[in-house]
Amino acid sequence: QVQLVESGGGLVQAGGSLRLSCAASGLTFSSYSMGWFRQAPGKERKFVAYISWSGSTYYADSVKGRFTISRDNAKNTVYLQMNSLNSEDTAVYYCASSPGSFDYRLEYKYRYWGQGTQVTVSS
Repeated sequence: QVQLVESGGGLVQAGGSLRLSCAASGLTFSSYSMGWFRQAPGKERKFVAYISWSGSTYYADSVKGRFTISRDNAKNTVYLQMNSLNSEDTAVYYCASSPGSFDYRLEYKYRYWGQGTQVTVSS
């Protein structure tokens, strides 16, 4: 049974930083590409960042230069380092996974999803 468990969310002041983690189990992590999405209150869930099984990374324009996605295959964990946070980053953040490579911007391409972790940025 595949599980993705996010952690690291919380309340942070504008300009601050947080690091989210997503621990995966029940899958061959090194063969899976991983993505982060977020959903702000009253809005659709949107793509944030992606790291392929081979380590290629892609970001939404809104977070480029501020967020960094990385993975540790030895720990079956993907990270999202978030710097220079602002109120528009407030959302529930979800990690997602699917084997191989695919169009990372499309939610339906991801086979497994975590339950999400809340990030709240206060101004």
